[in-house]
Amino acid sequence: MSTQQLARSPLLMPALGRGVVTGIGKRPSADAPLPGTRLVLPAARIDAARVIRYARVCGFRETDPLPITYPHILGFPLAARLMGDRGFPLPLLGLVHTGIEIVQHRPLSPADRPELTVYAAGLRPHHRGTEAEIVTEARLHGEPVWSDRSTYLARHRTGRRTDVPKPADSPESADSPESADSPESADSPGPADSPEPREPLPVAARWDLGADLGRRHAAVSGDYNPIHLYPLTARLLGFRRAIAHGMWTFARCVAETGASSARNVTVRAEFRAPVLLPATVSYGRLGTDFELRGGRDGSRTHLRGRVTTNGDW
Repeated sequence: MSTQQLARSPLLMPALGRGVVTGIGKRPSADAPLPGTRLVLPAARIDAARVIRYARVCGFRETDPLPITYPHILGFPLAARLMGDRGFPLPLLGLVHTGIEIVQHRPLSPADRPELTVYAAGLRPHHRGTEAEIVTEARLHGEPVWSDRSTYLARHRTGRRTDVPKPADSPESADSPESADSPESADSPGPADSPEPREPLPVAARWDLGADLGRRHAAVSGDYNPIHLYPLTARLLGFRRAIAHGMWTFARCVAETGASSARNVTVRAEFRAPVLLPATVSYGRLGTDFELRGGRDGSRTHLRGRVTTNGDW
């Protein structure tokens, strides 16, 4: 695999825009070849003031080390550039972020300047299309300190049966259109093998989410996808109202676990249904498992996750 070293981080929105153009005419397939390129940013600069604003929006304590989800924000412009390349087999337009797994070997600090590496690890068939696995790694002085494996789904016809009944809280029951306009946009349809409905986890917190949440998160993440900003811009792209960023729902739940200060911690989640704003959502927690639920009776599962560690909290 070849390495392309970058002098600076790409600008996110131009990278996404380029991906829309280069995606025209692509025909997704799990058998397609992946580009054998690693993008490397040798010393990523972390804006401490922006980190504080991000922590406030996502519920992290400002006295924490770097929020465990923040390197994803740092690395996503590189991921967007990679997925927006003409040689990437899936069209960027319509990609759906379906899952994420973060492994933190030790906490990072806003004063650190980690080396970031982003590459495509593989493609796999999904009952609704083809999923790509994108890996982001952070190193300090050559030592791996953090990694992120995210899956993104390109929806297309597969010839498989998809007309079987789905559970009430299955990904396909979400209020989302058949496609969205960037990988961070919608959080459905989740994994290929949807589990049976289960009892909600005990509610640990309830959060009232304002209509401006998408704009607030965009200001600290750089992701100004129109579906997160206003009802009008969201309706133009098929949503009834603006929706929360999937990475905000993940970050807000992870903030409650205290994982940012942990060593050798793994946090993973499946995105299952978007959160239409404004909304009231419930955060459930039991042991290592957590979830985010909404809907009038709490029957809609937006996210399910788990945090595990062998290290020190």
